[in-house]
Amino acid sequence: MPADADEPQSTEVVRSPSSTTTEVSPRRRAVSIALVAIRWLLIIAVVAFAVWYFVRMWDDVQTALLEMEPWRVSLSFAALLVGLALNVLSWTTILRGLGHPVPIVRGAQIMLVGQLGKYIPGSVWAYLAQMELGRQYGVARARVLVTSLYAAGIGVVCSLILGALALPQISMGHPELLWLFALLPVGLVCLHPAVMTWMANLALRVFRRPPLDHRVQLRTIAVAVLWCLASYATYGVHLWLLSGPEVPLTSVLLMAAAIGLGFTAGLLAFVLPSGVGVREAVLIGLFGTVMSVAEASAISLVSRGMFTAGDLLMAGAAALAATVMHRRLHAQDVRTTEYSDLTDA
Repeated sequence: MPADADEPQSTEVVRSPSSTTTEVSPRRRAVSIALVAIRWLLIIAVVAFAVWYFVRMWDDVQTALLEMEPWRVSLSFAALLVGLALNVLSWTTILRGLGHPVPIVRGAQIMLVGQLGKYIPGSVWAYLAQMELGRQYGVARARVLVTSLYAAGIGVVCSLILGALALPQISMGHPELLWLFALLPVGLVCLHPAVMTWMANLALRVFRRPPLDHRVQLRTIAVAVLWCLASYATYGVHLWLLSGPEVPLTSVLLMAAAIGLGFTAGLLAFVLPSGVGVREAVLIGLFGTVMSVAEASAISLVSRGMFTAGDLLMAGAAALAATVMHRRLHAQDVRTTEYSDLTDA
């Protein structure tokens, strides 16, 4: 986005109020209207792609669902929604720790609606959508970007921590994934408060925003990591419920590690929409130690459909809640805005 859209204030000496009104304000208003229009077009595009993706795969998902017990499918979907909510808490914790006290509902709206951009090939769309949604509600684009990148980094670290507990199965099912564990030391270093603060300030400086007025607290990082681990554990329960009664409860840890590593591998395959195919390959390879390939394939397919439906449902719920709470949230947006033109929106 153009720098003047983020920093609309002019450095020119104003000689006449009338000249400012006739020459500057119309141009600024036109730019503001154009940016709002672009944001809405971007939101519509990411939602449309997510819906299209779900509709395209529904027939295959439905066939696999018919082979599963309805009560287990229902509980599995409920567990998935809980996991998505825990992921929102992790993301919002990071954003608050970076200096913007966003309400949970607003944070959920920015994160959940924006992340639907992952269904467009190229993960950059999710980050761009989240940045523009954040800007619409007074959160600096750079702060949203850093939050999303660190949330992704924490997700990688947590997946590798869980994966370390399932190394024997990983060595058997997907030995080519072992190189991912080389990222763990790098990830842990990047999560150090001093490093995290420095990188956040660097991004803010690139976007011409003021630096943080505090150092990121270790407590912020620890809480975000715990929420992320809890999210992965819940996803493990989601997969275990789909697997049927013959798979022991002790397999939840393996399944949590598998879904985490699947997300990490899918993140690296950023050209694919939501890492499609990559995550499933990881799940099938690791589940092969406790079930047949056919069963693992059905579970991975149904899980993919559920995640897409869950993303759409949670994004819609967050947007609806934000609409119902519009006045209260807008008042908070205005109090904490990092831009001078939010009240004009």
